[in-house]
Amino acid sequence: MGTSLQLADRLVPGANLEAYVQAAARIPVLTVEEERELGERLYYDGDVDAARSLVLSHLRFVIHIARSYSGYGLAQADLIQEGNVGLMKAVKRYNPEYGVRLVSFAVHWIKAEIHEFILRNWRIVKVATTKSQRKLFFNLRSQKKRLGWLSHDELNAVASDLGVEPKVVREMEGRLASHDTSFDGPMDDDDDNAYQAPAYYLEDHRSDPARQLEQSDWTDDSNGRLMEALTELDERSQDILRERWLTDSKSTLHELADKYGVSAERIRQLEKNAMKKIRSRMTEAA
Repeated sequence: MGTSLQLADRLVPGANLEAYVQAAARIPVLTVEEERELGERLYYDGDVDAARSLVLSHLRFVIHIARSYSGYGLAQADLIQEGNVGLMKAVKRYNPEYGVRLVSFAVHWIKAEIHEFILRNWRIVKVATTKSQRKLFFNLRSQKKRLGWLSHDELNAVASDLGVEPKVVREMEGRLASHDTSFDGPMDDDDDNAYQAPAYYLEDHRSDPARQLEQSDWTDDSNGRLMEALTELDERSQDILRERWLTDSKSTLHELADKYGVSAERIRQLEKNAMKKIRSRMTEAA
């Protein structure tokens, strides 16, 4: 086993995938007794060499699992690499006292890392974010029997199998069928098609200096006309508007009624008349 381990140790999936697969295939599969001995050395003594042997002897299983995800358009070497990360996490958590073979224990961790990698890289925008959406994403891809849209009967059958509402399946199917779009559009695009690029209809005008100056001038002018209109009101009306609209802790009608010794309805009328005068004055100024 030593020569094979050294050969596999010098290779990584991305450097020479075929050589890596061949090297992993030459590493002998552990017997039950060997696996248990290595597991006990790692679990009780923290033996790093035992962990290394457990990982290397199971590389072939990671390759087998990673190949089942070849239909997602991602590099096989990357899938294997992510699966190896899951295998190492499983080895770290493996307890030989459970009486379960490492490969059975590790399959969950291997698939979990591969799934997360696919969801991060399959689209620029994540197609699934919640746990239920992740499950639906992989199950729906495996259950679709053709490239077209699911029929009504197929949709209901998939929803029933997965235990979700049909509309949830239809939404995920739409996400699966969508494609990433370049924000700026192709460089060689002609003028007739260039307008279709999102950059032309999703522009952010907040940083446009001309718009910022226009907004600033409009704000200053509106504030100036408001202050001018306020000064034309009597002192009581000014105070009512300030207390009702221009302070952080606004006064109620009843509080102002107590302050001026009138009814709350009278305060409401004064407020309404003052607001009417201000609107009229600002309209004239505009």
